[in-house]
Amino acid sequence: MWGYDHGWMMNGWGMGFGFIFWLLILGLMVGVIVWFIRSQSLRAGGRHSGLAVLEERYARGEISREEYLQKKRDMGA
Repeated sequence: MWGYDHGWMMNGWGMGFGFIFWLLILGLMVGVIVWFIRSQSLRAGGRHSGLAVLEERYARGEISREEYLQKKRDMGA
């Protein structure tokens, strides 16, 4: 057993691929967390939510075209 060779896992290649694999997994996890936080902030009152509400009110007929355009200008959109 003392002379047993573990093959490619014990040389530099196996350790390098293992490091890269876990680095990719970590990057993927961070990316998912960032995406989730950004999507939640947009839904909960981000920059575009006011315009979306205005467009919905106009589509439902709650406000006139002139009022819609004026409010849109006021919002700077």
